Amino acid sequence: MSQTDPELLLRELGSWDWDACRREMPAVLPRLLISFHRESEDWTEHVRVLRILTEMFLPHISLTDLEQAFFSKVLPKTLQLFDNLMYELSSEAKGLTSQNTGLCSTVRNLLQASPMKSTVVQLLEALTGCVQFVCTLQECVPLESIRTLPTSVLYVIKNTFTHCKDSESVYCGHLHLISDLLQAMFKETYSLQKQLMELLDMISLDSASTEENITDMVAVIHTVLEICSVISNMDHALHANTWKFIIKQSLKHHSLLQCHLKHNDILSGLCKDTLFSFQSCLQLAEQMKVSEIQGGTDLRLFQKTVKLCRFFANSLVHYSKEFLSFFSDSCSQLHQLFLEIYSKFPPSLYAPNILEVHRDEIFRVFLVALDPLINQLLPFRPFMEQVLSEKSGLLPEQQLPQCLILITIMDKLSSQPEEVQTLWNTGKSLSLFSALFFSFQQCSGELSFPVCLPEVISTGQPAVPITLYHYVCVHLCSFIASTLPSHFPQLEYALLDAVLGSSMITSLLAMDSWCFLARYGTAELCAHHIAVIAHLIKSWPSDCYQVSALGVLLRRMLFLMAPDHQAIPVHFCLQVEFVEKFLPEEEENLAVWQHISLKALSPDLRTQVARQLCLAGLTLCRRWLSSRRALGELRPVNVALSVLLAACNSVSDILESELQASILGVLGQFWTSLQAKQVLNEPCLQQTLCLLLRLLEFFIQELDAQLITRVFALQSSLFQLDPPDHIRLAMVDFLSSVGKVFIPQEAQRQVVPQLSCLFASLLADQTWLIHQHTLEAFTHFAEETSHEDVVPQCLNSEETKNKVVSFLAKRRQVEETTEARTERMKQERITCSAWFMKMAGELESTGEPLAKRACHPPSEEQYKSAVGTMEGAVEAVKLLLGKGPPPAWLAGKLEALHTALANLRDSAR
Repeated sequence: MSQTDPELLLRELGSWDWDACRREMPAVLPRLLISFHRESEDWTEHVRVLRILTEMFLPHISLTDLEQAFFSKVLPKTLQLFDNLMYELSSEAKGLTSQNTGLCSTVRNLLQASPMKSTVVQLLEALTGCVQFVCTLQECVPLESIRTLPTSVLYVIKNTFTHCKDSESVYCGHLHLISDLLQAMFKETYSLQKQLMELLDMISLDSASTEENITDMVAVIHTVLEICSVISNMDHALHANTWKFIIKQSLKHHSLLQCHLKHNDILSGLCKDTLFSFQSCLQLAEQMKVSEIQGGTDLRLFQKTVKLCRFFANSLVHYSKEFLSFFSDSCSQLHQLFLEIYSKFPPSLYAPNILEVHRDEIFRVFLVALDPLINQLLPFRPFMEQVLSEKSGLLPEQQLPQCLILITIMDKLSSQPEEVQTLWNTGKSLSLFSALFFSFQQCSGELSFPVCLPEVISTGQPAVPITLYHYVCVHLCSFIASTLPSHFPQLEYALLDAVLGSSMITSLLAMDSWCFLARYGTAELCAHHIAVIAHLIKSWPSDCYQVSALGVLLRRMLFLMAPDHQAIPVHFCLQVEFVEKFLPEEEENLAVWQHISLKALSPDLRTQVARQLCLAGLTLCRRWLSSRRALGELRPVNVALSVLLAACNSVSDILESELQASILGVLGQFWTSLQAKQVLNEPCLQQTLCLLLRLLEFFIQELDAQLITRVFALQSSLFQLDPPDHIRLAMVDFLSSVGKVFIPQEAQRQVVPQLSCLFASLLADQTWLIHQHTLEAFTHFAEETSHEDVVPQCLNSEETKNKVVSFLAKRRQVEETTEARTERMKQERITCSAWFMKMAGELESTGEPLAKRACHPPSEEQYKSAVGTMEGAVEAVKLLLGKGPPPAWLAGKLEALHTALANLRDSAR
């Protein structure tokens, strides 16, 4: 045996058998280690020595001596050799071209030590041999006996995979020149990782494990996590198996590692890879839809990717179940995961266009597997606070997903313990009820489109598509039915807040839900809510839009005490009690009765109340007409007219003729005092005019020539001054009823031209709502009128004729594609969201600050909203000044505002 020449020693070792290696190991191993650590640029020699060490001498070292005698001495140098190889390879690869054959040969020589295997591959094989040998020793391997091995192997695996992943950029677009060698390197690294996973499965940690062992195992898991981020889009099976190892080892050593693991990083990686695989599914499905190919490679890849999604969903469920208590700072990631997934899946407007069969497969395989995660998160307070946070800052495409998440939570809460229900229904910032109404308000695009969701209407029947509004309403009412009595204060607060909000459709949802609550509960509960709402109306200024919403709700709820909804004796007693509580003959109660349909009352009670309301209303109107009070005192008169309208709407056919004559006489007196310019300048008088027009519809056949002439003269004069939309709509409704009456001969010369001119102008209106209502009104008028010669006079242009003909034929004017409608809804959502923010800012700037926000300084958006409101008011005053002379008090008021603005400016400075 050579004592001096390393090369002679290596040649001599080639002829040794198993026994010779074991016998001579004490003398030869130190010399081989010296040779291995010797500085040399000959990569082949180093790899050759490494293979001799691992193949010939490693098997003769006992488990207890492995770390001290072998791994701690061989592996550090192996890593240095690996780094040098990879550095040299990357450096030379930068100048690689197909024309530069010399450099290409150099690069291949670095990679290739023999015609069959590259230098790097042989190094990887040597490490694989180390791992395989340890696996053969015994079932349980103490970590301290191989401490250096896992970390060294993982280092090599991570950097090799990184090199393969970055190969396109590393090899400057000439990857094809050495792709065969890189493929072999990837394959061997794959095999090495698989072997290492098997070895680490054999390692057992118990309560007696040292702190050093625990630290080492944690380091292993974290390094494998880094490898996951490298290989995420390289190989599905490798990616899944790597994650499987992380989850398995974390759960296996749960009690020892739970306080040391980077749970936030692991969860973040799981969420990221779950979302990436989900997006890959959608992209493949979208490609198949475009290419119209339903089978082949794309379909197999799609199905494989869907299964990968399911794997990640199950991994999230399992990991969260064990380590949920460590997710306090990670709930936003889970929330965002659900938002992102729902935003890319129908019925979201932002979902890609895919086939229904692929959508169903994604839902069945992936989303169903992910669903249990929400069950696990329900008792977790940080998750609740994240989902119900008012400061979540959701993107437009995440508004519908947020609404669907809240609905999903509602569906699950009824089966949860009382403490979990209390957690969500009495949230720290918002309750689940309030959060749903707020979220629903943001879904303007989906509500307008409208999108549809599947819903099982009856047990045993297949799901049918229903609108988002219907879907939310059904699930919300179901949740209300399961709500604990102790949570009713939060429910009632949320319902009232939504009814009074600035979103009409959200207010309608709250009304529907409240009516369900009233029907589901007792008659006494219904009566109590009716009384509360009536008191709110009575105590609120009548010109607030919130009063209109409360009035609609009161009107609907009073019908719930009709015989069809409650037992007759109970309903009658409660109706009588309501009438006695809000006596119709008392002026202060008229504000309540103006919103009520008397048809909700029993026949006898209806007649009695109608007469009392008419007498009270007439008394108020006559008092004002006789005293000629200022226009500023018209509000009580408008209430009186509204009450008369409510009575006529309900019982006009049974009103006494004397009472009808009194009402018509009072209406005639009002028309003698109305002037077009005055109406246009006074909002309160505009309301009076609209009420008068609606009341006249009930007496249209009783109008004499003088009154009908005055009515049309005022409308014509007013129309020339460009009245606001609500006046135009009132005119449209009135014109619709004119077809019932024959215009007196003495009035025709003046009225007929005005009638045709009004119809022609309203049919040409550019506001779609007015235009649509006018088409309906004109059709109704044309069918009933005996003045047939007026009809063609109203159609004074070819465009108007075509629109009327298209309306009668039920033809659409413009066909909008689904794609165009989707894009329009997206843009309208942005506009609506900005408007809601502005409204919220205005309400906060004019009301008392909420206690929960008292400790926070106002945001820049709030300042912008308030300043925007002031700017809008200035423009409105400028517009009014351009239309006519200002009132005498305006100059003084503007001077006071000027002083107030100066004070604000000084405060800002």
